[in-house]
Amino acid sequence: MPLIQPLKFINPVLVAACILMPWNATAINHGSLTDQLIGKSLGHNLVESLLVKSLLEITEGKTIQAFETVNELIRTAPNFKLAYLIRGDLLTARTHALTGFGDSNATETNGTPSASASRDEIAGLRDEARTRIEYYLSQKKTTQLPNLFVKLSAEQENLIVVDTAKSRLYLFKKVDGELQYAADYYVTVGKNGVGKQTQGDKRTPLGVYFAGTKLTQPLDDIYGDAAYPLNYPNELDQHQNKNGSGIWLHGTPSGTYSRPPRASDGCVVLSNPDLKALQPILQTGKTPVIIADNLEWLDAEKSDFQTTEKQDLQKAIEDWRKDWVSQDTDEYLSHYSKKFFYSGGGLSQWGNYKRGIQASKPKVAIKIDDVSMFGYPGFEQPIVVVNFEQDFKSPSLQNKMRKRQYWVNENDKWKIIYEGAG
Repeated sequence: MPLIQPLKFINPVLVAACILMPWNATAINHGSLTDQLIGKSLGHNLVESLLVKSLLEITEGKTIQAFETVNELIRTAPNFKLAYLIRGDLLTARTHALTGFGDSNATETNGTPSASASRDEIAGLRDEARTRIEYYLSQKKTTQLPNLFVKLSAEQENLIVVDTAKSRLYLFKKVDGELQYAADYYVTVGKNGVGKQTQGDKRTPLGVYFAGTKLTQPLDDIYGDAAYPLNYPNELDQHQNKNGSGIWLHGTPSGTYSRPPRASDGCVVLSNPDLKALQPILQTGKTPVIIADNLEWLDAEKSDFQTTEKQDLQKAIEDWRKDWVSQDTDEYLSHYSKKFFYSGGGLSQWGNYKRGIQASKPKVAIKIDDVSMFGYPGFEQPIVVVNFEQDFKSPSLQNKMRKRQYWVNENDKWKIIYEGAG
């Protein structure tokens, strides 16, 4: 007896909803959705492709094919708990009709049934199945770019963008100076969602971060094969009194291929094979990681809508540099927001400090090179994180440093709200 009857709907979003409904929902087959999707390239990830294929075969009543597919999936990823749950349902369906996803109420490890899975575990696996299949049934973003303000520096070749709402990590590469889609991966984020505020709130932060090199100290098995720390809390997080630490990109335990969409303590978690694929990029220690909630997308040919904004910001940065060189303190300070902050205080302290230094009008030379820009998600006023190499020379000091500024667009004028070492 088929696990469920053929589909009565053609809307692919409703196919994903079958994961949340009893397996025995009925439908009419209007052609094989499986063939339509699997016939095309489903991307680099064989495991995810086989999972989607098995689920779509089930919704079309092709239980024999689905059983073969899920067995191939288990051979490919022997520690994929979701695959064992699906196979358990398929085996149970041979003797009686299932009333819902996970009705077999068992998981397996390496082919051996374990104790009955808890209700929470079944719900997590169901959420993972729904999240993965919804992504493949949606229009993939391979020809689009995220609606983010981005300019990579000369030394940056890649950008990582995480869409927490979709449990998806997107990798972009720089081609002829422009961003281009490279790959995407399923990820797990915080148990309590996003918007991290405090230590232990089990939320994933939203913002612009930079991934450090792989941690070398021994780690618990829960972190998988590797862990790459993010610089949370960043300067803006600290100014907003956000705290906590240990937000990493890391893998999964040795006995687990992947985790449910909301299951980490705040980190961004990938399967170990996916993390290994990202290792050459992450190991540079300079990879920008933008974590956003529910990304907006633009067609690639329309993605340069920020050209004017970028030009305006680049001009503002250059005007700031020129006014610094001129030692005109009033003009120089006009580039700073009233909300400006730095390690020594606010705008008043910064102004007093600069007026003291510039009172004698020392002759200075300042060069700015290797500029990067990253739009900060989640704010009504546009905020951009700007990093650059600063070469400063004066009669008493020569200094070359990496600098970081946060610029905010206030009433159509770019102003600096933070400045410090990068």
